[in-house]
Amino acid sequence: MAKTIAFVNQKGGVGKTTSCVNLGSCLQAVGARVLVCDFDPQGNATSGFGVDKGAVFPTVYDVLISGAPVESAIVHTKYSDVLPANKALAGASVEMIPMERREYLLKEALAKVASQYDFILIDCPPSLELLTLNCLCAADTVLVPVQCEYYALEGLSDLLSTIRIVKGRLNPGIDLEGLLLTMYDGRTNLSLQVAEEVKRHFPGKVFATVIPRNVRLSEAPSHGKPVNAYDGSSRGSVAYQRLTEELLEHNPLPGKEG
Repeated sequence: MAKTIAFVNQKGGVGKTTSCVNLGSCLQAVGARVLVCDFDPQGNATSGFGVDKGAVFPTVYDVLISGAPVESAIVHTKYSDVLPANKALAGASVEMIPMERREYLLKEALAKVASQYDFILIDCPPSLELLTLNCLCAADTVLVPVQCEYYALEGLSDLLSTIRIVKGRLNPGIDLEGLLLTMYDGRTNLSLQVAEEVKRHFPGKVFATVIPRNVRLSEAPSHGKPVNAYDGSSRGSVAYQRLTEELLEHNPLPGKEG
């Protein structure tokens, strides 16, 4: 049964989609069966795998709102399987309001294919509303990318409070997978200070791997490729390969425990 990890941060531009796409591709590269569920109306995780988000049908929107079979929406790529999204998802949070068990629509859809995967990674929208609530109800754990910038900790307490509420009322099994420092520049005092502050506030919850600022990471999505396929020797690619190893230490693949 798949381990489901939601990539969540209500702040945009923190490396959430980049981390979801590249971790998914690196996991598949070491033999994991991976489904990346794009649950952001921007559809950037979809296009990051080379899928045309404007032409793809059905999408996760059609699965949740129109009852399309989840299997029919999954797109198989060289890098990972993808449950795609596009701008149609933007109105879904309003359409979901009158629906029964509206918080669990994504969870119930993913449950139908969970046995086919080792990991399901969910790229969440940069907000705390019904779409993100669906992600949190579907997830076993939450991975929070934290940009090494001045306002890094702003909003984190709100996010963690939301996770605690979800744990208490809707998904008692949810836990924090960890905080991932992104866009790190070791040449600046600011990056060093932010990293130290995050580790001080959240001891034992911060991944040892940090994701650097890297041109190749920025370029890869425009080529429809994860960074390990675009430039596997780049600093960004090496960092996500290390993150993959770190994640698998705590979540070993079946048959590779110990």
